[in-house]
Amino acid sequence: MTDIGTRGRADHHAPTERETDDEREREERTVCPECSGHVATDEAQGETVCEDCGLVVDEDAVDRGPEWRAFDASERDEQSRVGAPTTNTMHDKGLSTNIGWQDEDAYGNALSARKREKMQRLRTWNERFRTRDARERNLKQALGEIDRMASALGLPGNVRETASVVYRRALDEELLPGRSIEGVATASLYAAARQVGTPRSLDEIATVSRVEKQEVGRTYRYVIRELGIEIRPADPAEYVPRFASELDVPDEAERRARELLQTARDEGVHSGKSPVGLAAAAVYAAALLTNDKVTQSTVGDVANVSEVTIRNRYQEILDASDAASA
Repeated sequence: MTDIGTRGRADHHAPTERETDDEREREERTVCPECSGHVATDEAQGETVCEDCGLVVDEDAVDRGPEWRAFDASERDEQSRVGAPTTNTMHDKGLSTNIGWQDEDAYGNALSARKREKMQRLRTWNERFRTRDARERNLKQALGEIDRMASALGLPGNVRETASVVYRRALDEELLPGRSIEGVATASLYAAARQVGTPRSLDEIATVSRVEKQEVGRTYRYVIRELGIEIRPADPAEYVPRFASELDVPDEAERRARELLQTARDEGVHSGKSPVGLAAAAVYAAALLTNDKVTQSTVGDVANVSEVTIRNRYQEILDASDAASA
């Protein structure tokens, strides 16, 4: 009978001479042969240099970057020979062919009538191939709607990307039956704006949407519940920079508004109150305290809240500030 321990030792793989040489070569690459110090690669010079004694261990390294240089984004785009990165904001993630609308050749010369007709037929068939089934047509319509609303609200690209991912998840989970494409697209954008930290109020979202405010709110609650998306309550301070920018108040007033909101939070004033109303009232109060004349009507128009709300929240914020300083 073969002993288990003996068999285990017999089956053990002993390192070959080639593996030993490879390990020794790797160690030589990371250790200076002169002083056994640590070596680092200088990609700009193409050299491997010891950080302790300065010995050049290796030189003339291969530069695996592009052979051209670019000094701004436009030059980089012009000289790059690869396509744009994939994006979730397009139904085909930007991987399909897109035929431009200009009826010109590569040299800028106008096409003949026959070639223009041919290009128009190619565009038509290309568009048909890009949306081959109902799911892709659904995505194309919804993502176009998200892009339109985000542009109208001035939302950045990361919000559009996040909203597109949320909508794709809703489509994969079959949450659309019984609901409109525009409603789910609007709810996805509203959720994405809050997730990323650039929230917009439900009233602002409803002004650019093609569905009613009640439907947006109802669809939003349904989508985040079914997808398990955790969204923290909106922080009033997140609205302050946008309101301050649109009202053209100085940085001192914006900083003071943040301090007032922090004091109100510490005093428990924010509980149960609309974050948009609190932010608008804080900006109005800070502008008055820094002698920047703005009216309640102007602040209300920017924040899309009533003057009554601003007056009530404004007084509560000032009372909280007085109580904290007392």
